[in-house]
Amino acid sequence: MTQQPIIMDSIGLRRTIIRLSHEITERNEGMEDVVLIGVKRGGEIVAQRIRDYFKKADGIAVPCGGIDIGMTRDDLVTEFFVPDSTPNDLGFSVDGKHVVLCDDVLHTGRSAVAAIEAIFRLGRPKRIQLLVLVDRGGRQVPVRADYVGKNVPTSSREYVTVQLRELGAEEDRIAITKEKVC
Repeated sequence: MTQQPIIMDSIGLRRTIIRLSHEITERNEGMEDVVLIGVKRGGEIVAQRIRDYFKKADGIAVPCGGIDIGMTRDDLVTEFFVPDSTPNDLGFSVDGKHVVLCDDVLHTGRSAVAAIEAIFRLGRPKRIQLLVLVDRGGRQVPVRADYVGKNVPTSSREYVTVQLRELGAEEDRIAITKEKVC
């Protein structure tokens, strides 16, 4: 695969997190019943960064956790293969809450559907809103993000790579990677 130009660097990512945080506050008319849940791994980092922004900027402690969708993915679980997964214990209730489900990239929509199913196994939220850093199009199911950092239409031969410091990258960056054509 060949690396393409960066579509979001560390400064752009920080600004995007701040903007999305403000959008969450505006759309929910405050943060009293809002909880953040990130799809493990990248989405969990996004949720944590939004939580940290609220704590630093407004002194608000927003409940935040990560959710493993391995057992609810329709394209991974088969009678022959069961993916590794961990029990989902957020440490807080989702009952009656406004859940902001965070992920790094939205493509087919299957991960979002799996995450919503996993959340409903934990309780009954009042509402679930989807937040993504990058929406690359290509839906296979009718899913739409409520909060989008950047829309980046891609072909089926392109991939959005998200590199985050918390996951071992030297610096934060989001780029489009293309397959090599032989």
